[in-house]
Amino acid sequence: MIRILISGYYGFNNIGDESILRAVVDNLRGKLNSIDITVLSQNPDYTAQKYGVHSVNRKSVKDILNAVRKCDLLISGGGSLLQDVTSKKSILYYLMIIWVAFFFRKKVFIYSQGIGPILSKINRRLTAATLRHVSGVVVRDEASRDLLIEIGVREDKIIVTADPVLRIKKTELATGREILMKEGFAPDDERMTVGFAIREKKTDSNFVDELCISIRRLIEEYQAQIVLIPFHYSEDMAVIEEIEARLGKDVCCIKHKYLTNEMLSIIGNMDVLVGVRLHALIHAAIMDVPMIAISYDPKINSFMHSIDLKAMCSVYDFKNEFFIEEFDKTVSRSDTIKKKVRSRIDVLIKKLDNNEELIRELMKQK
Repeated sequence: MIRILISGYYGFNNIGDESILRAVVDNLRGKLNSIDITVLSQNPDYTAQKYGVHSVNRKSVKDILNAVRKCDLLISGGGSLLQDVTSKKSILYYLMIIWVAFFFRKKVFIYSQGIGPILSKINRRLTAATLRHVSGVVVRDEASRDLLIEIGVREDKIIVTADPVLRIKKTELATGREILMKEGFAPDDERMTVGFAIREKKTDSNFVDELCISIRRLIEEYQAQIVLIPFHYSEDMAVIEEIEARLGKDVCCIKHKYLTNEMLSIIGNMDVLVGVRLHALIHAAIMDVPMIAISYDPKINSFMHSIDLKAMCSVYDFKNEFFIEEFDKTVSRSDTIKKKVRSRIDVLIKKLDNNEELIRELMKQK
């Protein structure tokens, strides 16, 4: 029996990170024999029930020490754990978990993580010094590899694969359609449905102003139906409710929390997905939905590059007139985009098998 402990941003009602955990757990179980999984979580009871794993409180020093001491392998990831842009302290938390594993002489595996940005010189040095001693380093994109090399991790130690969520299977659309109707959406098959997964903390920003103009234009010029979709529920609802307040009944706001497969099905019912959230874009890619990416972080650009597309712009230079141009291009090229994205995803999924293959070899070593 191999006892695996998983460290990440789990139990926070962020559908992106919950999708990562679902993908990691399912693929570990599908490709490795005789394993026992424990997850560090903000909400251990929920995580244990949802994924059929053991789970302990990620804030309890005692629980962390006991979990690390009992494990054979610590998996750090996936997601963007080693970065200091959203929080200067979180990177130290995830490094600390790895240092505890070193103390107990446990093997450590970095699982398809997105690394960076890391702005602090101290954090860059600490990250490099830590990852030089882990048993395996797998990152989800070339930009993460390049950053690790820049800060002093050997290139031959790093393997590039993709985001684990890409391995989640495409799901049927009926569930999403039922959810949309429960949320007050009245589907009209004669009209285009456009989903928006927005990340923005300032509800009075220029980005929100321009976004509302863009949505209004879609409604008036294209007779589009609009659905606002929260991916990180606690963070995204404020901006979604602001947009709803400005535009009223012309938009449908998803106001409840949903599981990964339910969110996949919701997005599958869109004709176009406009995404600021990385995993909303990945869900659209899985469900063969053409997407328009708006970047707030290099990870958006990296993902779009991995599927041979580009982000339209950043949240800082978003303009409604440019958006409408991009929307026209996306709709007119939707079939071509679907084929391109599907072919790229097939390639990326094959790369992801490296994670479990490396873990299998790692656990054979004494």
